[in-house]
Amino acid sequence: MAEDPRPDTYRALLERGRWFASLPAAHRDALLAHAVLRRLPAGAMLFRRGDDNAGLYCVLEGAVRIGAAAVGDREAMLSVLESPQWFGEIACLDGGPRTHDAQALSSAAVLLVPRPALERLAAQDPLWWRFLGQLLAEKVRALFAGLEDLTQLGAAARIARRLLGLSQGHGMLAEGLAHRTVPVNQEQLGAMLSLSRQTVSEVLRDFEARGWVRRHYRAVELLDWQALAQAVTNGRAGPSEG
Repeated sequence: MAEDPRPDTYRALLERGRWFASLPAAHRDALLAHAVLRRLPAGAMLFRRGDDNAGLYCVLEGAVRIGAAAVGDREAMLSVLESPQWFGEIACLDGGPRTHDAQALSSAAVLLVPRPALERLAAQDPLWWRFLGQLLAEKVRALFAGLEDLTQLGAAARIARRLLGLSQGHGMLAEGLAHRTVPVNQEQLGAMLSLSRQTVSEVLRDFEARGWVRRHYRAVELLDWQALAQAVTNGRAGPSEG
């Protein structure tokens, strides 16, 4: 059985992400020197809300769902992370427990920079706290944009914006990069946006008829980014509410 490659084998992939690529070369080297590779089968839990902080993670392969079980076990899904998105920085900054669940949607590989190693790096160089703060700030920007969408955009425009956001890693991918296919189904999109599955289905059907997307089993393929972006700008795209 072949051994897993060393974490630094993934350097080129990681540099496709804005946050990692923005770090000074020595800091990128330090992260990779302390990182360990973990593989997860589909459906495996990486951590649960309330768990102790194990460290900082990055998706290398597959997809990781971020969410939690809500009232009545209804899924509360916040996002889907693909490579090369980093996550887990909140608990690293405040020393608290995990705020949400992280589960592999498909077989996945992630990098883990263990908490003790990260704390040693920060003790040696306080700039690490700034870097982690920048990572968190990117998430907060996306969160504020999502909250604004809830009050200002109709259902179709919100779905278009979320598809674009997921494909671009919510701004965490390097400029000009995007995932063509987003690994979410209609129910999961609805859970992210507080929309019914029926509404999401109607909107995606309309998008598909316009040639903007193509629906797959548990995935949506983006065909026309410009049209989806224009739908967000206009605040409407086909049916506005379900």
